Formats: sequence, C-alpha cells, structure tokens
Amino acid sequence: MTKIRCGWANPANPLYLHYHDTEWGVPCHDETRLFEMLNLEGAQAGLSWETILNKRENYRAAFDQWDADKIAAYDADKVAALLADPGIVRNRLKVAAAITNAQAYLRLRAGGGSLDSLLWDYVGGKPIVRDGEQRASKTALSDRISKDLAKLGFKFVGSTIVYAYMQGIGMVDDHDPACFCSKRRKR
Repeated sequence: MTKIRCGWANPANPLYLHYHDTEWGVPCHDETRLFEMLNLEGAQAGLSWETILNKRENYRAAFDQWDADKIAAYDADKVAALLADPGIVRNRLKVAAAITNAQAYLRLRAGGGSLDSLLWDYVGGKPIVRDGEQRASKTALSDRISKDLAKLGFKFVGSTIVYAYMQGIGMVDDHDPACFCSKRRKR
C-alpha cells in the first residue's frame, strides 16, 4: 500500500521522503537541531529546501556539527574555507549570518534563555494544527517571531523563513489533510 504524502515531498528523493516522514511537522525541542534548522532555513533563502536538505550533512561537517561556541569564534580563515566549500551554499551573507546567529544564540543562552523556550512559548508549548486552511507562506505569528528574532540579533529570519522554520521544527502541522503524517487525520 502506497503512503499518501504531502504534494511537495519529492518521491524520487529518499532524503526528502525521510525528512517529510520523520522530521517535518514533528515537534523538536533539541537545542542543537533548533539552531541547525534556523540556519539551514536561512541558507534556503532564494533556493529550494531540497537543495539545502541534500547538502545538510556537508553543512554539519562544515559548521562543526552546529556547535554555536565554535561557530561564534570563526575567523577570516574559517570563513574563507567555508566560502570555498562546494558542499554548502557559498554565499558570503549566509555564512556571515550563521556566525552572527551563533553569537546571538550564545547571548540568548547567557541570559538564561533557549531557543526551545523562546519558540515554544509562542504557541503555548503545543503545535498549531492548521484545519483545512491553505498552507501559508507566512502568518501574523511568523511576522512576530521574525521581528523578535531580529531584535535578538539573528539574521536571515524574515517572516517567510521563520514560517518554514516553524513547519520544519513542528511548531505548525501543515501536512496536507490526506497525508499519513497529518494530525488532522488522527482526530
């Protein structure tokens, strides 16, 4: 029996299917993954998620498994190495944003916060399940989170990027109603 998935999940790409089936829309509370996904969603700007997903393991290696302490201390030599790495998107602004985001994240943590508590407080700790609504590219909530993240010093956190991030980390269940992963089907 064939599983019915969201229309965007490329059936020809096993990485994409695995991501759809096991990660997208699944609530995440792991700090490292939350930090990783924030940066990967930013790296996606102007590109497809599939492009970034196909490079995710390269990103993990290039960015020290998303260790914010290490990334925050990257120097010009490390930036040059990243910009020469064909395994990632070699965009100077996106590489700089990852470093800036690491610094902002460390400030957040130094102040006693975490991405987990910051993000999940917006939704009362429970994912938003979109009932019969058309999948959005941004919402009033993603606008608000985008502005708040920017105030904290994060980069590449526009509302559309933040909404994709919310979907990816499970703050929003935006699976198609017929998709086997949809919470709407399980009610």
